[in-house]
Amino acid sequence: MTSIARQPDVLDSLNDAPVSFFHLRAAFTAGMGFFTDAYDLFIIGSALIYLKPQWHLSSHEIALLGSISLIAAFLGAFVFGRLADLIGRKRIYGLEALLMVIGALACAFAPGFIWLLVFRVVLGIGIGGDYPMSAVLMSEYANARKRGALTSLVFGMQGLGLAFGPVVALTLEASGIPGEMIWRIMLGLGALPPLAVLYLRRTMPESPRYKALVLGQGAEAASDLQAFSNGQLRAGAATNPPPRRLRLLDMLRDRRLLLLVLGTGGAWFLNDYAFYGNAISTPEIMHLLAPHASILAASAWALITFAVFAIPGYLASILFMDAIGHRRLQVIGFAAMAACFAAMALIPGITHSVVPFLLLYGLSFFFIQFGPNCTTFVIPAEVFPTSVRTTGHGFAAGIGKFGAFIGTFVFPFVAAVGGIKGSMLFAAGASVLGVVLTLATLPEPSGKTLEEISGETPPRTAAAKLTEALPLTAA
Repeated sequence: MTSIARQPDVLDSLNDAPVSFFHLRAAFTAGMGFFTDAYDLFIIGSALIYLKPQWHLSSHEIALLGSISLIAAFLGAFVFGRLADLIGRKRIYGLEALLMVIGALACAFAPGFIWLLVFRVVLGIGIGGDYPMSAVLMSEYANARKRGALTSLVFGMQGLGLAFGPVVALTLEASGIPGEMIWRIMLGLGALPPLAVLYLRRTMPESPRYKALVLGQGAEAASDLQAFSNGQLRAGAATNPPPRRLRLLDMLRDRRLLLLVLGTGGAWFLNDYAFYGNAISTPEIMHLLAPHASILAASAWALITFAVFAIPGYLASILFMDAIGHRRLQVIGFAAMAACFAAMALIPGITHSVVPFLLLYGLSFFFIQFGPNCTTFVIPAEVFPTSVRTTGHGFAAGIGKFGAFIGTFVFPFVAAVGGIKGSMLFAAGASVLGVVLTLATLPEPSGKTLEEISGETPPRTAAAKLTEALPLTAA
């Protein structure tokens, strides 16, 4: 009798594979979209400094321009997320990047307020669609042990986009270029990163998990996996029939899935209210702290804040999320944010001391990144079944972007009425709610396979666990 090693199926190969060039290529392809998302969403804060006097914008028009892409992202996340579950990830992947290219270029040539508003909507729809597509594809390609790190690596590109915005602003402001051209260049540069990876996105194969579990195409999934990884990952075809495809109505009737939508979307809403409200309004906050500082100085302080605090936060999430636990890190981050925001609001005289205030402000950015800003992106890509995974992530991202819209639209008015103290106290309350909601609604997905988390019965994998210790034999 000769022992024959059992060839792992598609899910085994994905769940157990070591991190390789296969994963890094997928992360780069997805991550450049998030670089663009961050740049396009946050550069508008710097562009508005030039637009306000040139177009004589009112406070309401400024708030609308700063937030309209976020409400459009709310729509884009829902639509693209649902379409990706219905017709496949591959057919959708890249279309949202094309919308970002078109939207950014159109914004750069906008002749007036209304046109810029319309083009920011187009841009926002593409940005919203990028969230479920990039998160779920990376999550479905990743292994079980490092899934949080790999998906956070995609989202971590947001940190570079955040830092790149102030660098562009500083460079253009110091160059002597007329203000009318500066804001157009700022907005138009957002077209370059998605354009650079558009081809890579369109050539990526369909998610092997989606093919095996939803379409029942195990042989094709195994072939795609081997081809895309250049032979690094080999798998046999899944032979069991796929689980039932959930319809949207089924999802909305399932109490467990609705609770997950509430938990993932609600936590994302609360995080984005605090994060976007503060980040997009950073130039205005710097002006309130130091009203006589130049535009160049305010941009420099914004760059220092992001570089010193936000980027290390992203790196810490990538390195430690899987070891700490995704849910646990979200709780830690929300709690630390609440403490920082409360300190900025309640410590006497803090808003008149630039360095101590910026230290607390920077720490809040660190724990936003080393916490819910990364985890609210990662967890929705893990907890939903395969057939509604991008739908679930789209719901969560859409609700989150609505929170970002509320934050950017409301923050200037809260700051006008209650000053920096009032706005920070409001953000502290949102962070406390984030702790409560996370603990009450979300499971801990760290270290588990996607199939274990979602409760699916994966083809061959359950049987494989029983037979791995007993090799197959043949005469």
